[in-house]
Amino acid sequence: MHLSLSILADQFLLNFSYLWLIIIATTIGIIIGAMPGFGAANTIILLLPFTLAVPVDVALIFMVSLFVASHMGGGITSILLNIPGNGGAAATCLDGYPMARKGMGQQALVLSFVSSTVGGMVTACLSIFLLPYISRLAYYMHSVEMVVILLFGITLIASVASDNMLKGLIAGFLGLLIGAIGADHIYSTPRATFGFIELYDGVPLIAVLIGVFAISEALTMMESASVLSDKGRELMKQAGWAETWEGVQMAFARTWHMIWTSLVGLVIGIIPGAGASIAAFVAYQQSRLFSKTPEKYGTGIPEGVIAPEAANNGCSSGDLIPLLVIGVPGGTTAAVMLIVLTYHGVQLGPRLFIQNPGMGYGVFITMMIAYAVMLFTTLPLTRYVSRLVLIPTTVLAPIIIAFTLVGAFAPRGYMFDLWLTLGFGVIGYLCRRTGYNVVAVLIGVILGPMLEANVMRALRISGDDPLVFFSSPVGNGLWLALAFSLMIPSIAKWRRNRAALAAS
Repeated sequence: MHLSLSILADQFLLNFSYLWLIIIATTIGIIIGAMPGFGAANTIILLLPFTLAVPVDVALIFMVSLFVASHMGGGITSILLNIPGNGGAAATCLDGYPMARKGMGQQALVLSFVSSTVGGMVTACLSIFLLPYISRLAYYMHSVEMVVILLFGITLIASVASDNMLKGLIAGFLGLLIGAIGADHIYSTPRATFGFIELYDGVPLIAVLIGVFAISEALTMMESASVLSDKGRELMKQAGWAETWEGVQMAFARTWHMIWTSLVGLVIGIIPGAGASIAAFVAYQQSRLFSKTPEKYGTGIPEGVIAPEAANNGCSSGDLIPLLVIGVPGGTTAAVMLIVLTYHGVQLGPRLFIQNPGMGYGVFITMMIAYAVMLFTTLPLTRYVSRLVLIPTTVLAPIIIAFTLVGAFAPRGYMFDLWLTLGFGVIGYLCRRTGYNVVAVLIGVILGPMLEANVMRALRISGDDPLVFFSSPVGNGLWLALAFSLMIPSIAKWRRNRAALAAS
């Protein structure tokens, strides 16, 4: 994998010559990222005639810019409306929305934009120089290792349910049950499909995401005149450029936090089949675990916004590494890119870096420039975008329902998905009214099927021997890390009690 300064310089010049295209692609990416149901993969598919007609360099710059921008856009509605634009932004709701309700929506948006940019640029830069080494991680990550990594994310259910553990665990269990609907991963036996062929592939994630978050949030909004508290409304009306600068300061005061959570996203992104959702949930869980004030998570603190946003953007680099290095897409969008690049005759895998190293490394140069463009174009807009929450809920709620229902219909084009979304909307509303955490439901729905698939695959390969989960050195190391991370809260509590006892 030959890398030289001349290759990097050529790629910088090439990308700057297409700066106008990067601006267009990132604008589209941010808009579709903020709209539940309109993911980067769907948009690239819709724009296939364009990506197939232009030269491959132009197609790649356009697709990569749109892809990374969609991750940043997903956080906007998570923070302002408690509605994640995609699965990777779901964890941002936990602290972003409480900040917005307190009148700190502008600071939360700035935190999201800055941490997304830093997370994306740090991991893109690392990917350029460490590509030959970090690409090997994918070879060591199989079903056994994935099981442990997914358990890292699922333990977040206990964290978000800390206020009422029983209700939180029930909500998480409900999510796991919903995630189990559909044909099983080994024998294709239908489970709880009730004869609906639309459910054989499982419950569509977009329907659950829009239902339990967007529809239920819109129904809840209608019960009050405003999204904001009275104090938050006054603060938001008085907000100016000072709040933008305050958000920048808050973000860079936590630079190390942005870096290490983005590295979590990079590592998880490298694993084929993982993705931004797992990266964001695991980073949030680890951020809370290592915090000196874990009890503040979920109340609207900067670290709760930084961790998932840095991780899901760090995951963007990781997603593309297996695609470029071994020709295996790390996620849905990467799979669509694979189709486009194959059409153009690009041979992915190790030969790409021998025959055309500029294209391989150029992907990460494009990502860095796209993030820089996004930061400079979005930061001035936070003051105006954050005022979205000042719109009366009587206007906002119907708009949300209308747009999100279109988003629920778009991916598969089934009327069935609309009814399913409304059904999950009612379930989400009842959960909110009765104190059951909808984030715990979503964690179960997203991570449950992945956990089941990897458990079943590992058992199948080993001849149903459960000891297979302790047969891998990397897996055993991850088990130890998981056990250690679960013990950290108890150790921290013991140390605090001991210090308090000594002080008294």
